[in-house]
Amino acid sequence: MLCFSVFFALLVTAKLIDFERKQDLSGSVAQAGSQLAIAPQTRPNPLANSPYFTSLHFANEHLPLGDKQIEERMMSFLEDYSYHRVRSYQIHDLAVKSLPKVAKILESYGIPQDFKYIPLIESGFAKNTSSHKGASGYWQFMPATAQAFGLTVNEEVDERQDLTKSTHAAARYILSLYDEFENWTLVAAAYNIGSGSLRNAMEKQGEDNYFRLKLNKETSAYVYRLISMKEIIEHPDQHGYLNEKALLASL
Repeated sequence: MLCFSVFFALLVTAKLIDFERKQDLSGSVAQAGSQLAIAPQTRPNPLANSPYFTSLHFANEHLPLGDKQIEERMMSFLEDYSYHRVRSYQIHDLAVKSLPKVAKILESYGIPQDFKYIPLIESGFAKNTSSHKGASGYWQFMPATAQAFGLTVNEEVDERQDLTKSTHAAARYILSLYDEFENWTLVAAAYNIGSGSLRNAMEKQGEDNYFRLKLNKETSAYVYRLISMKEIIEHPDQHGYLNEKALLASL
């Protein structure tokens, strides 16, 4: 009887020790899980407070700094265009060949140079590029828009495929959008979504800041993509590209 009592006491003690260990372990796991869960929210933003990040802009309109969602969105697009992701200098090579001609034409119309990156975004400066909606050419004009701004588009001739002529047409279109919106960033958005759709979104939301407008996925990314394209061309070393492959200030 005494042996049984001793055995029983030892068994109870062992169970209690095992229970306490499990409680300690589960508490540690829960604490670690809690720390992991909040880590992404409390991790410092490496670019948001840097002089480089605060310099980012499109046509001299800067990002609304202090808005975490906007800052993280911008960093995400910059990462997408970095050498770490792209692993190619093809974009830079295309820029060397075609950007100077586009830049010169836009300058003659008084249009900010940041618009010269639209063909890189729209078509990659590839001739005969067409979308499923019917947009085509370097600037991805729809037929009606191309014709409205002076291009010939028919079964025999498609001047959307002519870089010089289509860039002049794009410049005229961009200026017409500026007459309506009087803001270059909104002009870039309107170029993508159409002036009517952008105007409706602005009126419904009571908002005239592109970065705070709720637009479709493609248009809400459009200016971020233009800024990212500009940055990897003009500041390649900030994004993993070698300086000898960079475009210089002459572009």
